Amino acid sequence: MSNDYPYAGRFGVNRVLPEQGLPRDQILAELQAMAAGEDATWESGRVSGTMYCGDHEHYAFLNEAFGLFAHVNALQRDICPSQTRFEGEILAMALDLFHSGAVAGTEPAGLVTTGGTGSISHAMLAYREHARETRGVVLPNVIKPETAHPAFDKACHLFGIELRRAPVDPVTTLVDLDFVSEHVDDNTVALVGSACNYGYGTIDPIGELGAIALERGVGLHVDACLGGFILPFGEELGYEVPPFDFRVPGVTSISADTHKYGYAFKGSSTVLFSDKALRNSQYFYLTDWSGGKYCSPGTEGSRSGGLLAATWASLVSLGREGYRRYAKEIFETAGTMKSAISSHRELSIIGQPSFLFSFTSNEFDVYHLADFMRPRGWRFNGQQYPNALHMAVTRPQTRPGVAEAFAADLAEATQYAKAENEAGHAPASGAIYGGVAGGMTAEVDELIKQVMAEMMDRQQSVPPLER
Repeated sequence: MSNDYPYAGRFGVNRVLPEQGLPRDQILAELQAMAAGEDATWESGRVSGTMYCGDHEHYAFLNEAFGLFAHVNALQRDICPSQTRFEGEILAMALDLFHSGAVAGTEPAGLVTTGGTGSISHAMLAYREHARETRGVVLPNVIKPETAHPAFDKACHLFGIELRRAPVDPVTTLVDLDFVSEHVDDNTVALVGSACNYGYGTIDPIGELGAIALERGVGLHVDACLGGFILPFGEELGYEVPPFDFRVPGVTSISADTHKYGYAFKGSSTVLFSDKALRNSQYFYLTDWSGGKYCSPGTEGSRSGGLLAATWASLVSLGREGYRRYAKEIFETAGTMKSAISSHRELSIIGQPSFLFSFTSNEFDVYHLADFMRPRGWRFNGQQYPNALHMAVTRPQTRPGVAEAFAADLAEATQYAKAENEAGHAPASGAIYGGVAGGMTAEVDELIKQVMAEMMDRQQSVPPLER
């Protein structure tokens, strides 16, 4: 049975809602079998990113916290005041981590969202609305580095904001400050910088972006979705981490995912604002609805209180000491793996990355390396322009022997890639993010839409009955 219909051969397929419910022990047995098989794919420590914690004891603890409030609707604060405590303290801890005390004359605030895309979207909406209210801007634009996450493109598409993509230096991968400065105009509502960007693990010059933002009277959003809950602890450990948070003059908002290096469950992130007025501008109100006065602080309506409880539990159970300890292991492992790459003259690391790195080759197509290492369990994220492989080091990579296995397999893969290149063979791997193959151009937008549609159709269909 193909991956279009996973598990159909083992467990059958539900084509309609069953008339009689299945026994709970049977359901749990199926779920346990699927979970065990899928967990084995990343427990080896050979998968880039994806599983940031990988500690089943921690997951079990979070499951207990989640289970106590899974049935709770976080909207109903009068019935469940616990949600106010959880959300308030999550935001307070995050604001403190990013030095909101350095902001003078305003009251910093934030929102807990469902992920990085949610945090970025709320920030872009807030800038649009705030600029309309305070400056009369009706044709807003935002300037982001090309390397900043596509969630900015998505948010600008959804909210009718013009997105201006600034080029980056091909060697450092950092944003072209001259381009940014030259393209700010009266309709610019915010600039964007990454700390760090997803592709290369490099940190944009936030201080310089902040200076431009202050000079031109616009906001500066720092996307720390990926690095937010590890870079501050790397700085405490003595690693070179340039300031990127509210200590930097001009920074007006920060997105940081608790479901990455905060080790909470997926579906949890924070967006933080230097000024409560900026956060409040994106609230939604409908006061004349027949069903009553409706207001929503974010785009979501009902939310499970379990996610807030589990995120809060993760933060307070680990504390600064726990996060610092895990950060030390991750930074050290990343250093070992980067050294293995640098030992091969055919390979080069792009920019000056942190705990996440990307590498390429000028002698052969680097995707040959992925072809060789995939059967050994390694799953890298492919990149393009130039072709490169990306590894986000997480806790599973810090397990004994993983970094050593990476070095050994990489050495063999390099020899394989050289041979394949000399033979004139094309690699099978490619740049993939979000399920769509990379290397495509604007001329094939319709093909991309078709691929996505087919992917969704498969998810929503079942295999045909055997005749």
